[in-house]
Amino acid sequence: MADDLWEYSPTCGHRTGTDLVGWSVMATDGFVGRVDGQSEEAGDAWLVLDGGAWIFGKLLIPAGAVVRCEAEEETIRLALTRGQVENAPQHLSEADRADDQYRQDVAAYFVEAARSR
Repeated sequence: MADDLWEYSPTCGHRTGTDLVGWSVMATDGFVGRVDGQSEEAGDAWLVLDGGAWIFGKLLIPAGAVVRCEAEEETIRLALTRGQVENAPQHLSEADRADDQYRQDVAAYFVEAARSR
């Protein structure tokens, strides 16, 4: 996982300005959903994951969890297992992203997930 959780790793292959909405998202052990939203803002880069029927609701995934962007396949690969993605804090609304406590909870979860790999 990237050193700065809210930034893409310089080695992941993400290209600024690329629309990732609709891309497939893969955990280390399989498909987890599609990108439903994104931000590339410096220090605040993230993806909203729509897990469809597999995960009820949506999840906010910090850009630092992305290990590889595969443009030709339109696929994002995460440094997380399916179970880790499934257990991540739910993304309930756009207001969540502005809520400091929610963002701290998301960051703490992903830091801990990275440690437990």
